[in-house]
Amino acid sequence: MRQTLTFWLRRAWVNLRGEVLVLPSRTLVLAWTASLLLLPLVYPDPYVLRVLALTCLFAIFAASWDLLGGYAGQINFGHSLFFGVGAYGSSVLCLRLGLSPWLTVFIGAGLAALSGVASAFICLRLRGSYLSLATLAFPLILTGLLFAFPDFSGGELGISGIASLAASRTANYYICACAMLVVVFGLAALADSKFGLVLHAIRDDEIAVRASGLNTTRYKLAAFAISGAAAGLAGALFAHLLRVAGPSTLELALSFQVVIWGVFGGLATIYGPVAAVFILYPLTEWLGSFRQFGELRLLIFALVVLVVLLAMPRGLAPWVRDKIEMVCARCKQRNIAWRTSCRLCGAPAGPRVDGVAPAAAAQSPR
Repeated sequence: MRQTLTFWLRRAWVNLRGEVLVLPSRTLVLAWTASLLLLPLVYPDPYVLRVLALTCLFAIFAASWDLLGGYAGQINFGHSLFFGVGAYGSSVLCLRLGLSPWLTVFIGAGLAALSGVASAFICLRLRGSYLSLATLAFPLILTGLLFAFPDFSGGELGISGIASLAASRTANYYICACAMLVVVFGLAALADSKFGLVLHAIRDDEIAVRASGLNTTRYKLAAFAISGAAAGLAGALFAHLLRVAGPSTLELALSFQVVIWGVFGGLATIYGPVAAVFILYPLTEWLGSFRQFGELRLLIFALVVLVVLLAMPRGLAPWVRDKIEMVCARCKQRNIAWRTSCRLCGAPAGPRVDGVAPAAAAQSPR
């Protein structure tokens, strides 16, 4: 038993040193993950834990939008539909039927996935801005239906008195943080797989993908379903964290907010929108704690977003990564920006162009 444990610890250290610590971006992700998990042990302030728990849920929401809008190119202006379906679905099942919130959270995510497939089935004949405007209508339709049946949905007041997933704030925080880490890393792995490559190709040239024999409609339906499930999970956790599900979960402002997070962090990166949420949401909450700022916090938020987008047109995450890493032109692997040669193929690093270091011509066979 002791030898087995030693073997797995040594293997984990080798993988950590050889795959994670070799690149600054992966090291930053590791440090960010460790800080999230260790924060309650170091600084268990209830307000901070509540803000960061909400930040984790909105990070799931932003990552789900990036898979659909960034990778697949299906810009969805009604993404709050999935968030609201997850919140209301889990709340109704928990409060009206008395089911366990640990079960209703996943049922709410499943309902959101079904709503994603339904909305995609209706809208996928449209392209570009027409698709975006069509998706804008779905949260409004659902909000109208909820207001039409106030005895069932609570009307404008929503549903309150929902059971919480855990009794303590620290436990609720860990639930939200762990769910965020699992979903974000899962979506990142999915985006780096063959499925993500096909979504990239659909975004760039759907006709060419169809000509190669792939069913693009099936892939886009899958993207809507996966994105809806992730956003619905965030909405269900949001409802059980605050113990209320109201029309605010379907607001168009939330849909536009997630678009801002995606563009601010960097499209088709997964980690970019997550980083944007962890910067912008706590910033707005912190500014709101000062009475003298008042409504100026929205102006400050807009100025921060505008300055970043002007200085970093591709988003925050790609800009930072290009500054600290470079891509070898020979083997296409990333290296630390200040290395003089590639860590894998040994090609010398030349002058960088947009984060790419061309291999020296002297190393190529003549």
